Amino acid sequence: MAIFQKLATGPMAVHELAGTLPVSRPAVSQHLRVLKDAGLVSDSKRGTRRVYRVNPAGIALLRAHFDRFWAQALNAFEVSVEPHTTDTKREKYVTDRRRSSRK
Repeated sequence: MAIFQKLATGPMAVHELAGTLPVSRPAVSQHLRVLKDAGLVSDSKRGTRRVYRVNPAGIALLRAHFDRFWAQALNAFEVSVEPHTTDTKREKYVTDRRRSSRK
């Protein structure tokens, strides 16, 4: 997450990233490879350096995934709560009717 957040401020080379983090340069490279494989960052070659940057298209796909996930989760919650709410309202109605018929 720290690597991704640093790249969100602008493109950086591996050695620049490694200089700001408490992990080794090879560890930063491994994390960048995972982020690149996930489509969240892209890289380009500048001389002998590789410069990494956030991939907006990958971020858009990730956001769409989470939007679908939350929509499904909220729909499932609504479905599970709604019958309970209806039953509770029905019980209250029946109880209120019994009380009014006793008077």
